[in-house]
Amino acid sequence: MSGLILNFTKLVGRTSMQIKTSCTLIPCLNIQRNTSFFNKLPASDLWRGVTAVSNAGKKRGRGKGSGKKIAKDLNRGQVIGYGKKNMLWPGLNAPIIRGKELLQQKALPEDSTSIEREKNILKLRDSIGGFRVMKINPIDRGWSGTKMAGRSIGTPDPVGEETFEGFDTRVLENKIVFIMKGNMGRRRRFSVMSVTGNGCGLAGFTTSKAPDMRSALRKSKNRASQKLMSFELCENRTVFHDFFCAFGKTKIFVSKKPEGFGLVCHRAIRTICKVVGIKDLHAKIEGSTNLQHIVKAFFIGLLKQKTHHQLAEEKQMHVVEFNTLQNHFPRVVASPTVCRKQNDIGKDEVIDFTQYVLGDKIVLKKKKFPPFYANTTGYKLYLKKQEHFRNQDKVRIDMLVHAGQLTSFLTNKQNENIKT
Repeated sequence: MSGLILNFTKLVGRTSMQIKTSCTLIPCLNIQRNTSFFNKLPASDLWRGVTAVSNAGKKRGRGKGSGKKIAKDLNRGQVIGYGKKNMLWPGLNAPIIRGKELLQQKALPEDSTSIEREKNILKLRDSIGGFRVMKINPIDRGWSGTKMAGRSIGTPDPVGEETFEGFDTRVLENKIVFIMKGNMGRRRRFSVMSVTGNGCGLAGFTTSKAPDMRSALRKSKNRASQKLMSFELCENRTVFHDFFCAFGKTKIFVSKKPEGFGLVCHRAIRTICKVVGIKDLHAKIEGSTNLQHIVKAFFIGLLKQKTHHQLAEEKQMHVVEFNTLQNHFPRVVASPTVCRKQNDIGKDEVIDFTQYVLGDKIVLKKKKFPPFYANTTGYKLYLKKQEHFRNQDKVRIDMLVHAGQLTSFLTNKQNENIKT
């Protein structure tokens, strides 16, 4: 900078004006700021500033996949003293004193090692973000997509000497809930409902909440193991009898099924059955399909069911099974200690097993309406053409079961004629 001092002097008797100038030299200053948020903040804060979403954006559903992005560690593979340029830094990449000579900082000629080192660092940084998704067994994938519902989260944590060997925990519900506090405002929490069991009639369920999902899963798993209930299974595969259970607006009709039938029911009930050890069951839900109500209603039904021996003692009558697979041959399942005689049984007393266990009620099964094409000309013509082939599928199965091949009395006659 330079300064000018002007001095105006008016001379008497002269019309001219004398101007005196004097210059004062001030040294130039080059003001620079070598600091910014890039070298003030750590790398974690910089990555969060790039990938994060504002609170207003979160309320609108933005940034749901932000947690899946992995921040790159730009310092990985970098060694202090080695950079893009080949430099000699005493005390970093070289000794301070070599022999009797004190080394000075200086630039070295480019070589292949520095270029190769820079390529390796860039390759290492690019490999950080990409990762292979681990394939999950189709049985352990859960109910739908990448959701946690239906997936296994392992055995509960051991408590003292109890290690819960043979137990398996399945997630039934995983959702985000909010709670409003006067001092903290609206807080987000994860709610997890899980069921655990050993597959032999011992199971328990619970709902837990935590600020993060991992803590909620662990808390739910451990609490479920502390609320175990014991259930008796018929033939270690199904329930003892049909029963009706309800909770809230949810109604469930559960039916006992023969071996090999499988689990035909709601996915939550199917998951519970696998944990409890039930293999054959049919369940029909009416009303609300609230998942927590379904779980509670089904556990209430399992707790209320009675064994065959308890029913025999209660009625003081034999419990007899007529199985279609055994040509309705009677088989005594349970007998009481004191059995009543025929004269002691009232005329109006309910002796039907299914009707008695359902509380003297009958399940209303809606009549199946005929299809819309039942009275059309084409369908009637189809029935006439198929009349010659009726029951042939059943006859084919019977032949394979009894004779081991497709044979009949006509085949036997033909073989006899050939022999003669």
